[in-house]
Amino acid sequence: MLVNLKEILKIAQARKCAIGSFNTPNLASMKAVISAAEEQNMPVIIMHAQIHEEMGVCKMDEIAPVMLLLADKASVPVCVHLDHGTDMSYVKKALDLGFTSVMFDGSELEKEMNYANTSIIVSLAKKFGASVEAEIGSMGAREGGGAGGESVYTDPDDAKDFAEKTGIDALACAFGTAHGIYLKEPKLDFPRLKEIGEKVSVPLVMHGGSGVNPADYMKSIELGIRKINCYTYMAKAGGAAVAELKKDMLYHDIELEAMRAMKEDAARSIGFFKMPQSPEYAQYTGIDKGEMETIVKKVIEIINK
Repeated sequence: MLVNLKEILKIAQARKCAIGSFNTPNLASMKAVISAAEEQNMPVIIMHAQIHEEMGVCKMDEIAPVMLLLADKASVPVCVHLDHGTDMSYVKKALDLGFTSVMFDGSELEKEMNYANTSIIVSLAKKFGASVEAEIGSMGAREGGGAGGESVYTDPDDAKDFAEKTGIDALACAFGTAHGIYLKEPKLDFPRLKEIGEKVSVPLVMHGGSGVNPADYMKSIELGIRKINCYTYMAKAGGAAVAELKKDMLYHDIELEAMRAMKEDAARSIGFFKMPQSPEYAQYTGIDKGEMETIVKKVIEIINK
């Protein structure tokens, strides 16, 4: 069932949970993510990132029809989202192709230009019935895993002003996560996230969700995160599974094994993100940090049942 981001985030808001959002630059990853979501009976977001085209991974006009087809056929709500569209013309192209949601990333622009360009995209997206996510602050490293500028944490007052003046449907905020592989455990600024959540009326988005400690997922969702972006660790799981195959494998063996491992990883994430809607979650709030490892193990056991 094809839906836009605003509709999916209404579900997340009602359940006080987060929706998994996965980059799917090929058919295997699309099938893995949607199948995992269907088994969990949860909505999901599949994404194409502008940088994937720049890297030569896939072209948007070639992969968009497949994304839309699989989303429409799915038994759960699926949003087809453009991730980190930095060029307005590219964002417009995504809307023309039928994407139901777009992210305009003007985080590297001067403040005034980010406001202006984001507002233009919001007006444009409304004509297509599409949703808009945007970012203020910056996570430094770019989506492709390469080095970027220094991380600039989102200022809560700026976040409130930006969301109100641009009319966006979701806000990506920087509070300690980063794209790609974590070289050390991220230290998330929860007081900052709490203040942002109190001041901003639209749902909040965590980028760089892969590899975050499960306890930090739980706390982030409690403080208002409703969309969590993942890709790197799911793709890594697929690669690791393929590396274990025997030498006389055929190409379809590679794809099937990668898809199995990526589905397993995506299902684990989706299951964890939905936990706050479950009755079991109530016992995990307001606990001491020392108890968290034991609690996380219990949560994972529930997810894997």
